[in-house]
Amino acid sequence: KHGTVGRSAIVLVNLGTPDAPTRSAVRRYLKEFLSDPRVVEIPRAVWWFILNLIILPFRSGQSAKKYATIWTREGSPLKVHTAAQAMHLLGALDERGHENLTVAMAMRYGSPSIPEVLAKLKADGCERILVLPAYPQYSGTTTGSIYDAVFEHYGSVRNIPELRFVRNYHDHEAYIRALQQSVLAHWDANGRPDKLVLSFHGVPKRTLMLGDPYHCECLKTARLLATALKLK
Repeated sequence: KHGTVGRSAIVLVNLGTPDAPTRSAVRRYLKEFLSDPRVVEIPRAVWWFILNLIILPFRSGQSAKKYATIWTREGSPLKVHTAAQAMHLLGALDERGHENLTVAMAMRYGSPSIPEVLAKLKADGCERILVLPAYPQYSGTTTGSIYDAVFEHYGSVRNIPELRFVRNYHDHEAYIRALQQSVLAHWDANGRPDKLVLSFHGVPKRTLMLGDPYHCECLKTARLLATALKLK
């Protein structure tokens, strides 16, 4: 409508989670997740057979039992913590004088889905949207897949809002400082050990050979954190 003030929004996007720790909910989530060609890069016909006749029938029940052990009264821990991060981000921006701003949470797989959140923001009059993946390091399997979902959604939208994306922040000073403070706080409470192990999610070596920067960005994060902590 004419005469309305356009709003800005930040969409914090995380990987996703089943809606419940049940076999059917986990199967639905795994099917969406593992059907993404960004995640599994083998011929579709071969993968369809493996996914639908082997993985989903057997893994869904096993995974549901594991989800049940970590499920909280509020729901999935990943969804609970991501929602809290979105709320705290809005509060931090509000303290800095950023008014008329919305911060929404979305999941790449599961709910609330990216199309669902983007459609609601449009209905609420948001004309500028910043997509913020919850992944510090870029990978086609994660951040790239979020881009795919956003572009696919707007492929059927006539009036597209102004879009911006945070690609990565693996070497951002504030991110490294946050990691440093987390480690130091743990050392203060529990004592300093002989070794510090930095663990990152793994991807096949093939992705690196094809040009995915994730491996290199993980190494840079580790190097910068070690320097901040004055470690050899």
